[in-house]
Amino acid sequence: MEAVPETRVLDAAEKLLYGRGLQAVGMDAIRNESGVSLKRLYQLFPSKERLVEAYLRRRDVRWRASLAGYVDARPAEENRILAVFDWLESWFEEPGFRGCAFVNSFGELGATSEGVASAARDHADALKRYLAGLVDAEGHAAWLPEPLFLLMEGAITTAAISGSSAPAGQAREAARRLLDADEVADDEVKAP
Repeated sequence: MEAVPETRVLDAAEKLLYGRGLQAVGMDAIRNESGVSLKRLYQLFPSKERLVEAYLRRRDVRWRASLAGYVDARPAEENRILAVFDWLESWFEEPGFRGCAFVNSFGELGATSEGVASAARDHADALKRYLAGLVDAEGHAAWLPEPLFLLMEGAITTAAISGSSAPAGQAREAARRLLDADEVADDEVKAP
């Protein structure tokens, strides 16, 4: 069964925009990659900005679902917060890894495109909420999601620049130390 034109366009947009960058890819390249006529492409997405925003919104849902699926599949006794960094490592090792699509897109168009800026902010906020849920489920302090998010973002950016998956392990170790420090602080508060 052939994919519907919108799906073909979004698949092509994700491949090209993530792989090459927003400004390096024109609508003609997306038309050629998707096999959808330029007229139909503009009916679906009246502007490149609208297409970029749709690509980012779809990527957000898929990216977070992949992360959550990996973390949820971990055994109950395994630390799910640290599993986030294990997932990052596997993502960093994928062919074509180019860092965070949201940071990259914001860097290219965030100052001039409220849609791109909004998609990037929404992705970050959703990721922080996800981390907050993991932190809460494991009984850790409510301040932890923000530094864990910063460790994730730092690892993603560093991995993209360095071409190495090692930043995931380094961020994992820093996260483990934060979690250990929180447990020690919690034990000290509970001590008589």
